[in-house]
Parts: sequence; C-alpha cells; structure tokens
Amino acid sequence: MMAVAAAQKNREMFAIKKSYSIENGYPSRRRSLVDDARFETLVVKQTKQTVLEEARSKANDDSVEDCIVQAQEHIPSEHDVELQDEQANLENLPLEEYVPVEEDVEFESVEQEQQQSQSQEPEGNQQPTKNDYGLTEDEILLANAASESAEAEAAMQSAALVVRLKEGISSLGRILKAIETFHGTVQHVESRQSRMEGVDHDVLIKLDMTRGNLLQLIRSLRQSGSFSSMNLMADNNLNVKAPWFPKHASELDNCNHLMTKYEPDLDMNHPGFADKVYRQRRKEIAEIAFAYKYGDPIPYIDYSDVEVKTWRSVFKTVQDLAPKHACAEYRAAFQKLQDEQIFVDNRLPQLQEMSDFLRKNTGFSLRPAAGLLTARDFLASLAFRIFQSTQYVRHVNSPYHTPEPDSIHELLGHMPLLADPSFAQFSQEIGLASLGASDEEIEKLSTVYWFTVEFGLCKEHGQIKAYGAGLLSSYGELLHAISDKCEHRAFEPASTAVQPYQDQEYQPIYYVAESFEDAKDKFRRWVSTMSRPFEVRFNPHTERVEVLDSVDKLETLVHQMNTEILHLTNAISKLRRPF
Repeated sequence: MMAVAAAQKNREMFAIKKSYSIENGYPSRRRSLVDDARFETLVVKQTKQTVLEEARSKANDDSVEDCIVQAQEHIPSEHDVELQDEQANLENLPLEEYVPVEEDVEFESVEQEQQQSQSQEPEGNQQPTKNDYGLTEDEILLANAASESAEAEAAMQSAALVVRLKEGISSLGRILKAIETFHGTVQHVESRQSRMEGVDHDVLIKLDMTRGNLLQLIRSLRQSGSFSSMNLMADNNLNVKAPWFPKHASELDNCNHLMTKYEPDLDMNHPGFADKVYRQRRKEIAEIAFAYKYGDPIPYIDYSDVEVKTWRSVFKTVQDLAPKHACAEYRAAFQKLQDEQIFVDNRLPQLQEMSDFLRKNTGFSLRPAAGLLTARDFLASLAFRIFQSTQYVRHVNSPYHTPEPDSIHELLGHMPLLADPSFAQFSQEIGLASLGASDEEIEKLSTVYWFTVEFGLCKEHGQIKAYGAGLLSSYGELLHAISDKCEHRAFEPASTAVQPYQDQEYQPIYYVAESFEDAKDKFRRWVSTMSRPFEVRFNPHTERVEVLDSVDKLETLVHQMNTEILHLTNAISKLRRPF
C-alpha cells in the first residue's frame, strides 16, 4: 500500500494544480475542449520540466559529495578488480541470464521507451553536466518514492539499466560485481555492439533490488570512467505515463480544474464583460458549483425573468428546427422531455429534475460545474455516466451564440441524446478510454469528442441529420452543417482524431456516422490501438472503475459474464417455445 501511495504521489507531481486565465492561453471565438486539451498538455509539460529541473538542481547541490563517498565505500576501484574476477562473474552467471541477442528486439523496445522519455525534455537536459548525474525522470521518481519512509526505501524495485561501455565487454563484470555488492538479483542481460561513436558495447540489465540500493548503484556506476552513460528504466509503478485517475464517482470531487479562458471577468470580447450584474450573477452560480460534493442534491437555481427570456428564444428555435434536422433519437427524447413537462418555454429545467430523468432512462446523472473543466477531468466523469453541466445562462444580448458552454447548450444540446441508451453508451466509452491515457491521447479523444458529441452528423434514411450538441443548440451552424457549403466525411476515428478543427468560424469539415452502433464499433477498434497498458471497466453495482490487471479480477468478470449469458440463453429458449 505504501508503494502504491508513493507511486500516486509521484504521478501527481506533474498534475495541473491551478486554473488558467486567458493571459496564459490563446485567443479563440468560442470555447473548445480540443483547444483546452492542447493547452493542458503544454502546461503539464512545463510543470513537469520545472519539477525535474528542481530535483536535478537539488541533487547536484545536496548529494554529489555524499554519493561519491558512498560509492567509494561500496564499490572497489578499478585497480582492485582483477580481470579474472570479472571473467569469474561472467562464468558463474547462468547461461540463460546472459544472452547476447542479435535481433535486439527486447533491447530496442527498452531503448525506444528511454528515447521517448528523453524526447519530452529540452535538449539541454539530456546530457549530464560536469557536476550533474544527468538524472532521468525515472530516477527522480525513484528517489521520491524511496524518500517516503524507511519501508519505502527498503521496498524491492524491478528496473532495467542501459549501460554504454567504452572499454569493451570486459567492463560488464564490474557492473555485475556492483549489483552483487548492493544485494541485487540479475534477471536478464543482453549485449550488442554499440551504434554510437566512442562506445564499444551497449548492455541491457534487468534486475531486482531495493530502492535505496538501486539509487546507490546508479550513483556509483556514474562515477566510473568505463561507462559512456547509464540510464535507468524503472517499471510502471513509478513512472508517470499512466496518470492518476478517479476510481469512484466520489473522487470527481478532486477533479475540478477549470480552464477559465473567455470568462466574462477576463475577456473584453465576452458579451457580459461590461455587465456588472451579469458578472456578479456568474460568480454566485460558480460558487454554488464549487461547493458541491458527491452525494449532495443539485442546488436549485432561481432563474431570473431575463434568463428565462433567453431560454425561451433558443428553445423555440430548436423546437422549430429539430423535427426536420435532428436525428430520430434526439427527436424522441426531446418529445419525451416535453411530455414530462421538463422542457417548457416558461422556465429553465433544473439540473436535479433533468438528472433524475436521465438516471431513469440511461443511468446517466448530472453534476454541477462552474465552467469548462480541463479535458482530462471532463472526459473522466463520463466514465461514471456523469455529465458535468454548467448552470449559468448566456448573456441576453447574445442568445444564439455563447463563447463557452452554458446551461442552454447543455440542456438543449446534450441532455436529449444522453437519454438515448446507444448514445449514452458511446459517451461512457469515450470517458473510459480517457482514464490513464497519455496527454497526446487525451488530445485525440477530445478531437473525436469535438467532431462527434459536439458537431457530429449521422445518416438517416439517406439523409444527413445532426446529433452534435454544438449544432443542435446553434441554429446558424446547424443549417451550415447540413448544407453544401461544407465537406462531409465518413467517420473514422483514426483520421478524425488528428483532424484540425475550427474555433473561429463554422467548421469546414464534418464527420458523418452511418449510425451510432457503427460509430461505437469503429471507436472500440481504434481505442484498442492506444498505448495504455491496461484495460478498465465500469462496475455498475459498485459504481467503481476497475482496472483489469490481475487473473483474479478477470476470473470474477468471466463468472459475471457467464451468468449473464445463461440468462440470455434461457430467455431465447423461452421465446422459442410455442405459446
């Protein structure tokens, strides 16, 4: 448990710790989850680099001399180690542990991971300076994990070392002797002639050793002139390639990082910038959302006559356009919401009554948000069938356009389709795919979300219909999207995920799905190609996300699936019997 806590703390070192204003961001005509995802990636990289530089600086200032002393105490000098000792160590090593591999398959996979990690840092940090250990990200995380407690320092760590030998393969014996001195166990060794100038051989060593001893080993080896370089590749419980993500809906309380671009207090182009009453109203509603915690009833908002007037204008427009241009699933849910008197023109629906309606139909529920969350946090909520919705209303002077999501966009655009089982399942699968995804993959998922959930089109009886919330709550772009003024492409997640988007004017390109089911099938196949090294599933009984990373968890899931299949088989048999 302590090791898990330490690993989680290490991952959180590089998390976004604050909200960001327009001064740090980028100009755009309207809010975009994709734009925010790209900005979030940039901020994470900058934060990560700052943390790494601070750790390297601290290591240089505080521990260089101590490490040299410790190295001299533990490791014999080159004059003390005879060639016969080196050869004896090689001879005593079991044959299956020393396997020179010509094809370099495993070696290159580790080397590629090492290069990918180093490529995230500026070139100036890749080469150690005169007084620098050239600390890698994994080494810093290892040091932080070891510093948690005495138990954490003594915990066993699996790792891979890539050592470049300047003096030939005979230097390998010195490394193996050092590993033995620090009570490590060698699990695998590979060597090959180096492809780098001035280096004789590259050696990959996989080993198990306590964290404290592993740090001492690394520092000691770096003092030797026999090695051109030495890099640590720790295993997954220490690296930050799988960021922390919520496992239960209650943990969404910790996911409230806002992207505050185009807020009325910050941007003079916002319709409400000069309206002090509107700005104060936005602050009051935002504070209500900030105070919300999991399990609380959604606070009631007493909307003003001006806000109801704005709602009525947009509602009637959508009511007129939806029968002709919206997909069948949207029309059916819209009608049901009218029948239950949730969609009426004389008042705005409350999030609580809308949440109750969704829970009855698809198991989705709502959670109030003060504004647009960061892309990672927003997508994570979908994994729990929770949609984070704003409660404020756009400015009355701009009823048909808002530079950021507001309650009218959420209610008229998103809610009807979240009441459709197929679309709700698609939304949840996007959320599940985002859990533990890399920053680059979050950008791609956000782009897919942009071109589907926000601006998606689908075919219906040979005609193109809208299902994207951004279209259904914006009649101008809706008419543009179904016209011949734009390009329509078949929805393919791999190409959609890298398609540049337009945030200044209407989209020049829209993606058309054959159906929701077809879109889900294509999306699932694309997600399977992502680099995340584990699978997750949502357990509806516990409302928890489970990481499928053990045989026991898989066996439990198989038993549950067998029970469901048995029920389905029995149902089919009963339906086939004569009445």
